Amino acid sequence: MRPYQLLPFRFHDFKNENMLLVNEVGEFLFSSKEEFNNMISYKLDPESETFLDLKSKQILTDTEIEPVIKMLATKYRTKKSFLYNFTTLHMVVPTLRCNSKCKYCQVSSKSEEAFKYDMDKSTAKRTVDLIFLSPSPNIKIEFQGGEPLLSFEIVKYIIEYAEQCNLTKKKQLEFVICTNLTLITEEMLKYLQNHKVYISTSLDGTMALHNNNRPFRNGQGSYDIVTKNIKKVREYLGEDSVSALMTATNDSLEYFTEIVDEYLVQGFSAIFMRSLNPYGSAKRDMYSLGYRVEDFIESYKRAFKHIVNINLNGTFFVECYASLLLGKILTPFSAGFVDLQSPSGVAICGVIYNHDGNVYVSDEARMLANDGDTTFSMGNVNENTYQELFHSDKIVSLLKKSCLECLPICSHCVFQSYCGVDPIRNYAEQGEVVGNRMMSTVCKINMAIFQCLFELIKENDKPTMDVLWSWITRKPIVVGKQVSHESN
Repeated sequence: MRPYQLLPFRFHDFKNENMLLVNEVGEFLFSSKEEFNNMISYKLDPESETFLDLKSKQILTDTEIEPVIKMLATKYRTKKSFLYNFTTLHMVVPTLRCNSKCKYCQVSSKSEEAFKYDMDKSTAKRTVDLIFLSPSPNIKIEFQGGEPLLSFEIVKYIIEYAEQCNLTKKKQLEFVICTNLTLITEEMLKYLQNHKVYISTSLDGTMALHNNNRPFRNGQGSYDIVTKNIKKVREYLGEDSVSALMTATNDSLEYFTEIVDEYLVQGFSAIFMRSLNPYGSAKRDMYSLGYRVEDFIESYKRAFKHIVNINLNGTFFVECYASLLLGKILTPFSAGFVDLQSPSGVAICGVIYNHDGNVYVSDEARMLANDGDTTFSMGNVNENTYQELFHSDKIVSLLKKSCLECLPICSHCVFQSYCGVDPIRNYAEQGEVVGNRMMSTVCKINMAIFQCLFELIKENDKPTMDVLWSWITRKPIVVGKQVSHESN
């Protein structure tokens, strides 16, 4: 009779004769190859520290199996808690018009005079009505574009009608405007202040990089007005009211540390280092804008090390994507990030309502539709009921094909518990929703970042681990006798 029973786990030949073992709910430990071989040969000493560690992680047990399974089930439900509330993020496109001509524009925006790409009030009202049919107690309405401020009257209408609906619905309601910040006025800021609206903008780095990537339609650079208006937003809405992200083009790769420094200069305490997505202009001009995924990974690692050192020197600053992954690795909770869900977060966590009332499973699905591919259309707010939109066979089929636990390669990947799946990206890159992970750029990037993070965790250098935990808790670390403070 075997002295103990092995429970489901995944493993990876890590480095330096070490093995990384991860159970079904993402709890992990490192062991030597000798200990690993003894474990799977049922030769581990039940009194050894290794045995007790493995038992505490529910990778093996020498007790009754049923209580252990119940404990794992409870932890698994916690990891999948994002499924309980259904759709929380509702993106709305008030207009597809934009005054910018970004080189990598993913949404195929239209000129400022193309008013036929504006949402009308009837569609806006029907959109809000559908949003409030979501069973989620938390509703975030995020205005996307084009440039939403070109249709500010519709933005205001949606905000005010949503607030009116919420008098009876009593949900936790939040508004975010994703804007290039070039058109914002004091009148707009006073309105947003009164309605507690947050701002998300784009800053691609230094003046030269930003102006090159994100010019106005007349070719002039937008850096000066964007950075000036970031300060103005903080004056009206508060220090934590505005966030920014950057998109890396081929011109950006060698300047990642300078981009980080620019974010610090502009008063941000976080950065999301985002690679190009294969949609819209970015896909059409990939030859001039794109790069090898390996080059992005090297630039990311260089910037990541720079960011850790910034924190160690007393300034709180977060790399947002690593922070999301660390939250999934080091805590029992799921991330709210749609791209890190299994099954995929499309439709069930986030959905987008286009200017014409068409509904898509994700912003990326809307981007494909703007280029003529409506594969991932859910329907239209003016023609379909909530049930027809969110409970169709199309949605069910898409979700069935987006569970990492069932996908080739992902099913036995040691990082499965921390990762997610994007069937729309698979379709855009490879022509089908399941995709081949060996060809996936997202998979390659995620694998590299996971490896980097676990190397740091394995080294267990206390100052570095303090930094990583500070990102998860959003509490600055103490450096010497001085406490580093958030600047945003």
